[in-house]
Amino acid sequence: MDEILQQVGTLLLGAIPTALLFIVLVLAYQFLIQGPLSRTLKERRARTQGAVEEAHKAIARAEERAQEYANKLRQARAEVYKAREQRIKQWSAERDAALDAARLAAGQRVSQAKTELEAQAAQARQAIQASAGELASRVVRAVLPVAAGGTR
Repeated sequence: MDEILQQVGTLLLGAIPTALLFIVLVLAYQFLIQGPLSRTLKERRARTQGAVEEAHKAIARAEERAQEYANKLRQARAEVYKAREQRIKQWSAERDAALDAARLAAGQRVSQAKTELEAQAAQARQAIQASAGELASRVVRAVLPVAAGGTR
């Protein structure tokens, strides 16, 4: 059994440099590779998530701008329709005013023509009445000489 213990002791004594070398390698790996690699991965993850967050923010801003543009477009269309309706109302009012003026002018012309016609009719009546006496005397003269000539 001593021999086994001695062999185990020799093995352990021979394993010490290997264990020390392993510990040095693990520490060197931690400081030289694992640390910078972890920092790089953390930075990469932060940048990636930051970029994703920035992309989400950019998308949200773009959607807000699209909403603003849509609202402005709706407002512009409403203003155009309102201006159009006002122009149509103005044109209708102008047309109605022109029609009323034309109706009034036509009514005045009709009443003026009526007045002139009545004046002409009155003149014609006066002329007929004035000439009626003369015509009656001509008719009487024309008829009486024939009647007087036949009784003579």
